[in-house]
Amino acid sequence: MTFEMIFVLSVLGLAVLFFVTEWLRVDLVALSVLLILSIFGLVTHHQAIAGFSNTALITIASVLVLSAGLVRTGVAQILGGQILKLSGDSEIKLLIIMMVTVGLLSGVMNNIGVAALMLPVVLEIARRTGRSPSKLLIPLAFASLFGGLTTLIATAPNILISSALEAGGYEPFKLFDFTPVGVVALVVGIAYLVLWGRHLLPDRDLGRSTSITDTLNGQYELNERLLTMTLPENSPLANKNLAESRLGSALGFNVLAIIRGEQTLLAPGPDTQLRSHDKLLVGGRRDQVGTLQDWKTLTLEHGFLIGEHELGQALKFAEFKIAPNSTYIGKTFKEAGTRNSFGINILAVIQKNKVRVSRLRNYRFNKDDLLIAIGQSDELDSMQESKDFTVFAYVSPRKIALRYKLHRNLIGIHIPPGSTLATRSLGRSHLKSALGINVLGIKRNNKIEFMPAAETQLEAEDILIVIAEPEILEILNCLQNLKLEEQEKTDLQALESDEVGVAEIILSPRTSVAGKTVGELFFREKFGLSVLAIWRKDRAFRTNLRDFALEPGDALMVYGMREDLVRLQQEDDYLVVSGLDQPIYKKEKVLIAAGIELGVLATVALGWLPIFIAALSGAILMVLTRCISMDEAYEAIEWKAIMLIAGMLSLGVAMQETGVTTLLAQYMLESLASLGPQGILAGLFIITCLFAQIMPTAAVAVLMAPIALITAADLGMSPYALMMVVAIGSSSSFLSPVGHPVNLLVMSIGGYRFTDYTKVGLPLVILFGLIAVFVLPLFWPLYL
Repeated sequence: MTFEMIFVLSVLGLAVLFFVTEWLRVDLVALSVLLILSIFGLVTHHQAIAGFSNTALITIASVLVLSAGLVRTGVAQILGGQILKLSGDSEIKLLIIMMVTVGLLSGVMNNIGVAALMLPVVLEIARRTGRSPSKLLIPLAFASLFGGLTTLIATAPNILISSALEAGGYEPFKLFDFTPVGVVALVVGIAYLVLWGRHLLPDRDLGRSTSITDTLNGQYELNERLLTMTLPENSPLANKNLAESRLGSALGFNVLAIIRGEQTLLAPGPDTQLRSHDKLLVGGRRDQVGTLQDWKTLTLEHGFLIGEHELGQALKFAEFKIAPNSTYIGKTFKEAGTRNSFGINILAVIQKNKVRVSRLRNYRFNKDDLLIAIGQSDELDSMQESKDFTVFAYVSPRKIALRYKLHRNLIGIHIPPGSTLATRSLGRSHLKSALGINVLGIKRNNKIEFMPAAETQLEAEDILIVIAEPEILEILNCLQNLKLEEQEKTDLQALESDEVGVAEIILSPRTSVAGKTVGELFFREKFGLSVLAIWRKDRAFRTNLRDFALEPGDALMVYGMREDLVRLQQEDDYLVVSGLDQPIYKKEKVLIAAGIELGVLATVALGWLPIFIAALSGAILMVLTRCISMDEAYEAIEWKAIMLIAGMLSLGVAMQETGVTTLLAQYMLESLASLGPQGILAGLFIITCLFAQIMPTAAVAVLMAPIALITAADLGMSPYALMMVVAIGSSSSFLSPVGHPVNLLVMSIGGYRFTDYTKVGLPLVILFGLIAVFVLPLFWPLYL
């Protein structure tokens, strides 16, 4: 084995490791592989980027746009919905019709798109017929995988395998070459799930409903966290809006309604003003008030700005403007990272002569904003050199006080003995998020530590020098002494109206928000919706949701104005699965979109155009006829998958150039040759199928296709038969939720556990293996 072969195998092993562990995004892994192979000379620079011009990539991107056109015009939804109406009340009939519909649609559309499209339809049928969604959603996901085997354009592995055939000097697969074996797999898969598999599915009635009564008393058990409180006369919270009250940030309360006399304000927004005697209906934990009480009584100290105080000697003040072409425009303070980049704190934003010192965490920079900053001289000087800022000038503490009145906002907070804050680090204290303060320094034993790190341990008698609203501790004291009333029997139905309601959403397969917390996404600020609970795997999370990092498969229960729910429905990162009617389709374009799809299929089937030209033509026609906009077309393309495929194609080239593919093929031959041709088929299927449980299926196809071609050449077997085995194995992602995005899509919403997929999927894998070994040769002879 040569050094080059060892190097390529090491790169392959690391790529598989990162795919499995998800330590890095799959597209970043693939692009890193591309760069490593190119830099170290395992492939030429032109070979490294050749994947971006591969016809398979053009085909995949074009098919995704075609699918989006069918979705946006309502072709697929109308067809699927009408067919599913024929199911009646019979569970067997419902399963058969649902899976046939999904399977057929997946033959002409991207299977992830079909599953996402049909998910709300199937959930509505489950609700209407009184069935548990867990009895229907795995069949929905698996049927989309079955349908992926019926045509060339149904799924990315099919297209990549055909492209590999062409690159190897063979005639590529035609549009319906997959259909005979694919239809057998579809029929066998449906028959198995109807006759046996459905009995292995869990029956978990998660109590989902578009009714807020059923929601609060059902799966999420929010009724246990429903509290009421009344603001007393002369409360410091009176005349504050909800954001200023810190009820959400300090206590984690979601205010569902405000009862004011005879009037009920549903889903109040962050700018809703509170009044004395308001009765607030909130979702949260009663013991959160006790947690604040354990902080003890924090007291204020003033005088950190005026005079000869050491703060004024150690730190300087400066004002500067955001440049018109600044990279910070549109970013929040955290996203811009001014503290991490320059070691400074922003005290205030002045815009149109208005001074803003509170809620800066959510503020987004605008062109020509005037910012007041505090920091050490060298750090402020580095900002002066940045092209992101203009009109830089140092200002005196006196000017800060007289012109901007900021002396009121620079205060000290004394931590008393016995406070639980003295047992925590600055970061874990949650002071910043709870009170909206910015800690500039810590005074301890007459010495000040400026710009303390999050790991700095707090101690009793510390004085935190902060920028904050002067009345913040008065508000904190009020929160510490909140009197929560015993929960009365509430008419929960009154929390809904024509304008206000609940909805359940899940992260879409193409989401870009995975790994970010609800707070980092500014979900409440962006959409005006409250996240009441998050369902992950088999449990609900209802506390500290602002710091909850989202993962693929999570389901979120949200509450708010229906118009905001409609706006959320337009986002590509989320799918609304209950609580709203289906989106408005361009129904006047239905016939045009259907005609374009049929035209593409006919053109390819008759051999008039190669598939990548036909699909690209169809995608362009979808835009030209305004079935979708150009922006929607770009959004429909799974760029992560495109980058993944392009990067992994370079690894395929390196494996062939260095002889790794030949080595692996020979090893497989030596292990399986004694078992005969059926043994070769079985071995190839098992290896491909196992990879498909832990790796993106497109990457599996790219890696296994060259091995199948070399094996066929060495044994004199048909490359078409072996490549078809790779296609079947790549689509057999039935054993785990991470095997394919459609499995993750239905996991939380169906209440599934990891073992549910294995229990239902293992017999399917065996059946598909038997199809690959014994049925496939009937359509694709093993020897040419």
